[in-house]
Amino acid sequence: MVVPLRSSPTSRTTGLPRAPGRVPLLGHAWPMMRDPLRFAGSLSDRGDLVEVRLGPVRACVPCHPDLLWRVLTDDRTFDKGGPFFDRVRSTIGNGVGSCPYHEHRRQRRLIQPSFHPERLKRYATVMEQEAAALTHEWEHGQTVDVYRALYGAALRTVLRSLFATRLDAEAAAGFRESVETVLDQLTARMFLPRTLQRLPLPANRRFDRAVAELRRGIESLVAEYRRGGTDRGDLLSALITARDETAHDQAAPGGDSLDDTEIHDQVLTMLAAGSDSVAAAVSWALYLLDRTPEALARLQREVDAVLGGGPASGGSVPELPYTGQVIMEALRLYPPGWLFTRVTTERTELGGHQLPPGTTVAFCAPAVHRRTGLYDRPDAFDPDRWLPERARTLPKGAFAAFGGGARKCAGDTFGLTESTLLLAAVVGRWRLRRAPGSDVRPVALSTALRPRRLLMETSTRHARTAQDGQS
Repeated sequence: MVVPLRSSPTSRTTGLPRAPGRVPLLGHAWPMMRDPLRFAGSLSDRGDLVEVRLGPVRACVPCHPDLLWRVLTDDRTFDKGGPFFDRVRSTIGNGVGSCPYHEHRRQRRLIQPSFHPERLKRYATVMEQEAAALTHEWEHGQTVDVYRALYGAALRTVLRSLFATRLDAEAAAGFRESVETVLDQLTARMFLPRTLQRLPLPANRRFDRAVAELRRGIESLVAEYRRGGTDRGDLLSALITARDETAHDQAAPGGDSLDDTEIHDQVLTMLAAGSDSVAAAVSWALYLLDRTPEALARLQREVDAVLGGGPASGGSVPELPYTGQVIMEALRLYPPGWLFTRVTTERTELGGHQLPPGTTVAFCAPAVHRRTGLYDRPDAFDPDRWLPERARTLPKGAFAAFGGGARKCAGDTFGLTESTLLLAAVVGRWRLRRAPGSDVRPVALSTALRPRRLLMETSTRHARTAQDGQS
């Protein structure tokens, strides 16, 4: 589908249309945090490139797929940076997700072998085991906090994929507690003044302690792996043994391998990206399916036919196309990473406007994902949008849940595989219905856009009533 760019009345950034609802000091923080999807989805009504205020920072939001694609693919001009990413780097380091352009190509080459298809097969075995363990621990008639349950399974999966089976129960619990503490506060700290972050408040002390404990734990494991000198088939081994064949070129900065600090930063990035994003995507999928009985019935038929009542396996993912479509549609409606920033490194034109160096550009996927005219009924849940014949008509930039260009998420296949296996495992065994006490408003100040509290009551598929009419 071709979406024409609107003509711009001026070539100066001061002529950008502005989002409504700005208040002194906070800018648009209040409407963004209160209802992030409604706010982001309304921006395209104002124009193709819209000005918002992130506190005192003026930012431009591309609301047209062509403009978003330009920002995502020209990462030399639209570089990772600015006050928000600087604060992220101070916590999770300078990994592939947060490093600037001049470091990114080398880091990407070094981490890409970690997600080689042969290694993904090994990770999929861990995914299968954790999905099965999760669905077997529930009981009929139980009320489950879905996001928390899925988050636990996803975090255990990424920990076991990173460190094979070397973590004992106590060490794994320590990692989980530290990761949860960091992720719970990380996004909020991007917007807090540094003076508040330095105060000896209990929350700040917990956060600083969790970051320090994660660093010590990762450093200890890296040292142990280096002493062993063998590839254990996990992500950490892949990071330690990775070599950059282009490092001898004069244009290649850094060494031909990752040093210990760089490995620490990559591990933290993978822990953050591989846990709450998957949990959020599957949580929203289950919420949407509960509201759309016909989609749920169709998904159950596919899962039953493929799995036959057995566990979900990595080899079955290609045979679960509709399950994958449900995940993709949940990611379109509720992209986990909904707000990132880039900073222009030179004067450039975007959508007919001249942006000076140092301009903050906010990459906000829902501003495009929910754009009227790009998708038919953009707020509706329609997994068939991702049928190959329909998806191929979308312009580049129409779907940006994993970013795009050279900085597209390196673990996208890992995340999609795990999400598909988790959803298939849950749907194959359980029928989940939203329970009283749920609050499905999205949490904006979180590393992933997740429901505040999604409570669902479990009933075994074999105990369905005729009234359900689902098989």
